[in-house]
Amino acid sequence: MKKLTILLFLIFLGVNTLAQDFQYSQFYAAPLYLNPAFTGASDLTRIGANYRNQWPGLDHSFHNYSAYIDHYMFDINSGIGLIFNSSRESKAKLSSNEVGLTYSYRLKLGFDSFLRFGGQASWITRDAYFGDLVFGSQLDVNRGTISGDSGESFSDDYRHSFADFNFGMLFHTQNYWLGVSGHHLTQPNTSFIDGNISKLPMRLSAHGGIKVDLGEGFINNYFSNSRQERSMFFAFNYKHQDPFNQLDLGAQLFLQPLVVGIWYRGFPVKYQLPNNEALVGLLGLTLESGLDIGYSFDFTASKMTIRQSSGAHEISIRYSFLFGDPNQRNRRSTIIPCFRF
Repeated sequence: MKKLTILLFLIFLGVNTLAQDFQYSQFYAAPLYLNPAFTGASDLTRIGANYRNQWPGLDHSFHNYSAYIDHYMFDINSGIGLIFNSSRESKAKLSSNEVGLTYSYRLKLGFDSFLRFGGQASWITRDAYFGDLVFGSQLDVNRGTISGDSGESFSDDYRHSFADFNFGMLFHTQNYWLGVSGHHLTQPNTSFIDGNISKLPMRLSAHGGIKVDLGEGFINNYFSNSRQERSMFFAFNYKHQDPFNQLDLGAQLFLQPLVVGIWYRGFPVKYQLPNNEALVGLLGLTLESGLDIGYSFDFTASKMTIRQSSGAHEISIRYSFLFGDPNQRNRRSTIIPCFRF
């Protein structure tokens, strides 16, 4: 009976706990994670990192980390990149680590319209620790104590690795963009148990937006009046990963160097699953040196109140610079007019 209990626990763990991908509120600040077609989209060399601490007020908090680097090569109209993703679940002591290679190709359709195709190949390792499990044979109900040895003969640590593949497309002009992506195309088996099948559901995403120029401003300093970019962005991101659907709608105001934004995450219409999850506020800085820093906070809008969950904190940082021939600097006009964060 105890063996059966262990087996059922592991099956449940493999099917449900990591069946859904982690997400970032600042998903445009994690471009390669959102869509591999964003690889090289800055037309520069870009290094970035993301961190998310979700529901720190609960015993079962989630920590997500990402780091990436990508570079655009003008001579072959291609972008290449490297991405690392990691997630940790404190209560169950589950972790997932991913390293992936990304590639994109940019096709020019018109004077200022482009179509990008991107792909990613990754290697993912999942780890689970079961050394803290307590079985009935360890309980002394009379004394209220737990003995040291359960007598069970299974490993404390479990590890499972597999390959994963993603694909994406992105159309953009200087004023708007629209992209689609598919992750886990082969729906790899994520189960820790030999002979058991627990497929990772495919994640499908559609995202896009529009940039509205508000006219240039000027920043006074001791030497001159510098031009200040002023613009407004409206964007969306729709995701489906069986059995969940999610729609993010938001806007950002860019008054160089300051970025402020607000997001709504969830479905504004009635849906069979809980879908009113959070309002997200964002504050960021975009410096002329190429350094971008953003902070966002999720105000929980579901039945799990913000007092219980303490929301979610997220930080993004990236640095973009020109690597290679300085004569390529004039080609930056093809950069996607995307959200800053």
